Amino acid sequence: MLPFLLTTLLNVLSCQSAPLEPRQNITPLSTSQIDFYTPYTHFASTAYCQPGMTISWTCGANCQANADFIPVASGGDGASVQFWYVGYSPSLSTVIVAHQGTDTSQIEADATDANAFLENLNSNLFPGVPSSVEVHSGFANEQAKTATQILSAVQETISTHSASSVTVVGHSLGAAIALLDGVYLNIQVSVPVSTIGYGMPRVGNQAFADYVDANLPLTHINNNKDPVPIVPGRFLGYHHPSGEVHITESNVWESCPGQDNTSTLCIVGDVPNIFDGNTSDHGGPYNGITMGC
Repeated sequence: MLPFLLTTLLNVLSCQSAPLEPRQNITPLSTSQIDFYTPYTHFASTAYCQPGMTISWTCGANCQANADFIPVASGGDGASVQFWYVGYSPSLSTVIVAHQGTDTSQIEADATDANAFLENLNSNLFPGVPSSVEVHSGFANEQAKTATQILSAVQETISTHSASSVTVVGHSLGAAIALLDGVYLNIQVSVPVSTIGYGMPRVGNQAFADYVDANLPLTHINNNKDPVPIVPGRFLGYHHPSGEVHITESNVWESCPGQDNTSTLCIVGDVPNIFDGNTSDHGGPYNGITMGC
């Protein structure tokens, strides 16, 4: 009975009420544009590995794909604290911060459980963010657990390698944490910060989406019929920021302008409720890469 009730709740909360938008301005990415994301996809996938593997950079194919990466710090236990790591990529000339995701059933539950209510960001971590900005309480709590450790590692990496940018990546729950970390680090460090997320659930309200659009370069990539990006529902006041790239069933990577674009070429229009989704799409593949250590 409980799984049925949870599924029904998810369906209601993820329902889409806005009319479908026209397809103009939705453009496919070129092969070179798709390939640009490949190293970041490997970095996001690597975040599923144990901290001992990421600090020594001995995680097999994912680590080999970014062989010149220089790890600086790693942590988490994979249970109460998601795995994370920080280091420097010489080939990309950026600091990388990566957060572990979680399995589909857990992220759907996390997105709609008792911690799904919206709350203001912690003013100690996010000074100057308007009080109208609200985010998912559970996701905010996860980000806060490692915020200061990650900031210290990022500052060390910037200083040691004279880094000129920071890129935060993650998949699933890791993408939600990565988005909040991107906002946080953008306030705390002096170099440009951007976020690239995969299978990212909605994280905050309209004011949060607008704040991200105005302050943080974001790309959030959704694969086929993945249901996770449509929860928590807009019914609860949640909104995705701009920056969506949707991989269609024909494997075309479509750039979807605006927030929660409702075209059928984009995730909201393609997956109007969770019964139209396919949880097996959540892990990928993203240009041939499936998430996981």
